[in-house]
Amino acid sequence: MEDWLLFPHPVPEVKHHATEANAVAVRNWLWVVAALVFLMVVVGGATRLTESGLSIVEWKPVTGAIPPLTREQWMQAFEDYKKIPQYQELFPDMDLAGFQFIYAWEWAHRLLGRLIGLAFVVPLVWFWATKRLPASVKPKLVGILALGALQGGVGWWMVSSGLVHRTEVAQERLAIHLVIAALIFSSCLWVAGGLGPRRESSAHEHIGRLRAGGLLILALVFVQLFMGGIVAGLRAGLVENTWPLIAGAFIPSADVLFPREPWWSNIVDTPITAQFFHRMIAYVIFALATLHLVDASANAGGRARSGAVIVFAHVVGQIALGVATLLLVEPPYAGTPHLLLALGHQALGMGVLAVATLQARRLVSDIRD
Repeated sequence: MEDWLLFPHPVPEVKHHATEANAVAVRNWLWVVAALVFLMVVVGGATRLTESGLSIVEWKPVTGAIPPLTREQWMQAFEDYKKIPQYQELFPDMDLAGFQFIYAWEWAHRLLGRLIGLAFVVPLVWFWATKRLPASVKPKLVGILALGALQGGVGWWMVSSGLVHRTEVAQERLAIHLVIAALIFSSCLWVAGGLGPRRESSAHEHIGRLRAGGLLILALVFVQLFMGGIVAGLRAGLVENTWPLIAGAFIPSADVLFPREPWWSNIVDTPITAQFFHRMIAYVIFALATLHLVDASANAGGRARSGAVIVFAHVVGQIALGVATLLLVEPPYAGTPHLLLALGHQALGMGVLAVATLQARRLVSDIRD
């Protein structure tokens, strides 16, 4: 008993290890959720590229998890699809097999959404009920849950825009849908990045400037993802397939970029303008990533420097893939090869978001350490 009174260290040490283990478990769970969201964005991109997004014309959050199982059910679903403008104007010769192909992509996309909901809610309830959640992350996780609920409604809001008077979904709704998915993905990584074992801080006298640079890059990546959604929605990647010039100039004239009034509506409604802004934002992100790399290499070390290198490499790779996707539209790259390029471009865009999020997170952590 006297020894225990003199040396009471094991009890707080056990408590410390238990708290750390809980934080690691929550972090690993959020990594898994982020990976599922990444997969869903990729499947969503494939759904868009294969014109599959309007194949399911009803929103049934529960019963919709079960696809048609009999020929009669398949025929009924096909007949429902035949009533919308996309079938009537774009695919009037589609047969049942073709419909089943596009249906499969949209069904997989919606099923992934349901699985992500379960993968988030069930562990969240368990971690919360068993008091394994650090108090600081509880409001953040509730916020992510709210974003997930919002995303379901926005998804149907997007699909419904293409069921009447249009042959595709509204591009601005598609972009909003993509950005919310990106917010969920980035939020999971941000919270996960603040959990687990503490690492040595790389804080120094220039950390404030580095932090500002990392956060600015992250903010612009979100803007770029929005513009990427607009480009996809307008099929703007299929026009002006030249680089570095667009419409014969690096910066086209105002009458080319802004033919409609008000001028700002062209950014989301005119294909060439959307593509132009998508390019320009990419150049700005490249410039900022280069400056961030130089700053971190000269004035920082450890994770701050390595993170800047990783962000820069991802940005360069994404620009290269974007240029290839733009240029290789014509045969022999058209069709499946081009679809894979476009899908890879979207996937790497999420990769850029991931590394930008983690870099900004670690720089913010260094400020607070």
